[in-house]
Amino acid sequence: MHGAGNDFVILDLRDGTPPPDATLASELADRHFGVGCDQILTIEPARSSQAVASYRIWNSDGSSSQQCGNGARCVAAWLVRDGTATGQRFQVDSPLATHEVQRLESDRYAIAMGVPRFDPAAIPLAGFSAADRYMLELDGETLEFGAVSMGNPHAVVEVDDVDLAPVLVAGPALQGSAVFPQSANIGFAQVVARDRLRLRVYERGVGETLACGSGACAAAAVLMRRGRIDRDVDITLPGGDLHISWPDDAAEVIMSGPAAFVFEGNWKQ
Repeated sequence: MHGAGNDFVILDLRDGTPPPDATLASELADRHFGVGCDQILTIEPARSSQAVASYRIWNSDGSSSQQCGNGARCVAAWLVRDGTATGQRFQVDSPLATHEVQRLESDRYAIAMGVPRFDPAAIPLAGFSAADRYMLELDGETLEFGAVSMGNPHAVVEVDDVDLAPVLVAGPALQGSAVFPQSANIGFAQVVARDRLRLRVYERGVGETLACGSGACAAAAVLMRRGRIDRDVDITLPGGDLHISWPDDAAEVIMSGPAAFVFEGNWKQ
């Protein structure tokens, strides 16, 4: 499945099958000798009484991730298709929380992604007091960025043109810096208009992806808080468009976008 080009292998483990170990995760995610994906999502029994199911997120090295907005929409679409989720609204458990899901038109879903956290300790961001902008010297260049947690750590770098942004150089450099002790997803955001951004994201454990749902939420939250954009914004990523709404600083960020089925099969070992 994919959400705006951010692609996943979905494993329904509600029958008790164990999650993939590092070897299987690596084999599944390999784009040449396996299925190929950015991350693996496992659908499992609900952990809370109000949710219809839960999901977990696995990187290609077998390590786990805490949040994945595009993946959450794919899980929602899976649960609708198999009849587990009925009605226009339902809830799913992520590794972090329980999320409200709303079915929209066609193949689109809206997910409540939680309240952004800007406190450095919550991100975590080391060596800084809370600020709107942070400055860091990297390879002889000064990089300005914002930082926020959407359940996973994000840095947001505002640029004039995402096509010219140093995503493949500054992305891994900032990601590997000691200021992000748990690494981070690095977003490069261009303000096109008050209601539109362009965005590229270098994800931890993956590299640059065609889309990053939590990264879109992070970029919107940082730039909305600065007053650079409106509280409702369309974000264009290389793989497609997402819509982000954040009514006020105390509210949850709502992300909406597509979820698509690509193919199904059996894994032969």
